[in-house]
Amino acid sequence: MKSVSFKDWQKTSYPKALLSIIASVGGLALFLLLASTVLVSQPIGSTIHEYFYGVTSPRKLDSESPLNLSASESEHIVQPFVEGDKSNVTVLADHQNEVNDGPKLDESGASDSKDPLIEGAKDEASESGQVESGNLGDKLPHPEGARSDSNNTMFPESSFEGNASIAFSDKPTELSESVDSSSAATDSSQPNVAEADCDLYHGKWIHDEAGPLYRNDSCPIITQMQNCQGNGRPDKDYENWRWKPSQCDIPRFDPKKFLELMRGKTLAFIGDSVARNQMESMLCILWQVEAPKNRGNKKMQRYYFRSTSTMIVRIWSSWLVHQTSEPFDYAPAGVTKLHLDAPDEGFMEYISEFDVIVLSSGHWFAKQSVYILNNEIVGGQLWWPDKSREKKINNIDAFGISVETILTAMGTHPNYTGVTIVRSFSPDHYEGGAWNTGGSCTGKESPLEGAIVENGFTNIMHEKQVNGFNRAVEKKTNKSKLKLMDITEAFSYRHDGHPGPYRSPDPNKITKRGPDGKPPPQDCLHWCMPGPVDTWNELVFEIIRRESHD
Repeated sequence: MKSVSFKDWQKTSYPKALLSIIASVGGLALFLLLASTVLVSQPIGSTIHEYFYGVTSPRKLDSESPLNLSASESEHIVQPFVEGDKSNVTVLADHQNEVNDGPKLDESGASDSKDPLIEGAKDEASESGQVESGNLGDKLPHPEGARSDSNNTMFPESSFEGNASIAFSDKPTELSESVDSSSAATDSSQPNVAEADCDLYHGKWIHDEAGPLYRNDSCPIITQMQNCQGNGRPDKDYENWRWKPSQCDIPRFDPKKFLELMRGKTLAFIGDSVARNQMESMLCILWQVEAPKNRGNKKMQRYYFRSTSTMIVRIWSSWLVHQTSEPFDYAPAGVTKLHLDAPDEGFMEYISEFDVIVLSSGHWFAKQSVYILNNEIVGGQLWWPDKSREKKINNIDAFGISVETILTAMGTHPNYTGVTIVRSFSPDHYEGGAWNTGGSCTGKESPLEGAIVENGFTNIMHEKQVNGFNRAVEKKTNKSKLKLMDITEAFSYRHDGHPGPYRSPDPNKITKRGPDGKPPPQDCLHWCMPGPVDTWNELVFEIIRRESHD
């Protein structure tokens, strides 16, 4: 057997080792090439961020509230509605029959019925009121998009010199004003598209075979009380109606186009539980194309759409003016005092951060409160202990004053240049009584046909609101814009759009009238989701589109 010397072994093994090294280097190069291709489409920074926090994770770098509730709402949490519960709550005025101070009830405001406003303000604490956004995130597409570097804005340039404590660490940059025609709210090929001079608020409801913009099971953030299908409502046709202005058409809401229109902008919904109703509707529509990141904190709810750097915000404010429970003159502690001539500082400190603000108020003026003007008690609702004193204003007057106060404050704010959309008074549909006196909207399955039944309370509240709006417009001094979204008449036809008795998923809940003819507790104030409330956001879209082209 021939032996192999060390020198011969070196000669034969060296080429093999060299070939092995070349093959390894080639494989590594191929791997790096493929990896770089993947990383170009999925940037490593966002990938790492999503790995730790999740694209739809409820964990927030600047959040302290796991339910994403504002501090004011967290202080007033109650348990979800349970049939037969007889908790004492503050009363709501008889909207159907009273146009003055409210029903002739105990001045303490006590009642053994469930106030839909109280429930609406607090049911966000229920399990389904705030579902983690990650629950649906992996079921929906996550469009990727890059921010524009333009410094122009679609609306007048906003000043961001507000309170430094706001901590908007992810504040969107100001982006391009120009909006491509393909990304506008309307299609140029579509006939009778809403024009700038078209009246959006007079028209009719038409049946729409296209159906709703989302399903109740395709959106994880619907407050349970408004999840009518999830709560067992047997009919669905109320979802299939669209608002048709007499002079034009409003395009079906395209969420991708809306996000593009709002690129780099912040839209804020401020007000009561009806504002929350509308904000959740907007989120549900947008959620169909992108799951937002939950970036809320104790002050406000915030949802961030990464593809266009768009932020949707909600801040709770029952009356939109300054309120306190501290004793004042002869009004004791514990009773809410409203300073009708002072705006709610709880959100005013943030408005310079917002490009569009949608305001909602009115229904809480039927609740117990004391009215203060010029540091003097001038009236009260369900509270007036000294009958010898003159009551100068009632709750309806107080509402009108509050509208003028908040809009004047916004229209004269030196750093606010955004668009303020005042959604007009949202009608309720309690028939046969008020919410606590046997009122009902059960069995309404389609919009009213013909003439609507006049509601004196709704009419006078709408009148006071419009008058307050007009007075504020005359006082405006800054570059902001005030717009009235006058939905009251159109939505007076939609008695079919409320939850009624379908307010919880409880399989044992009562949905029919009892042997005595008395209906079960109902919510005929808030709106089912999906449902008519989605039209409000189509109108918001159209108003913003018009402003972007001015």
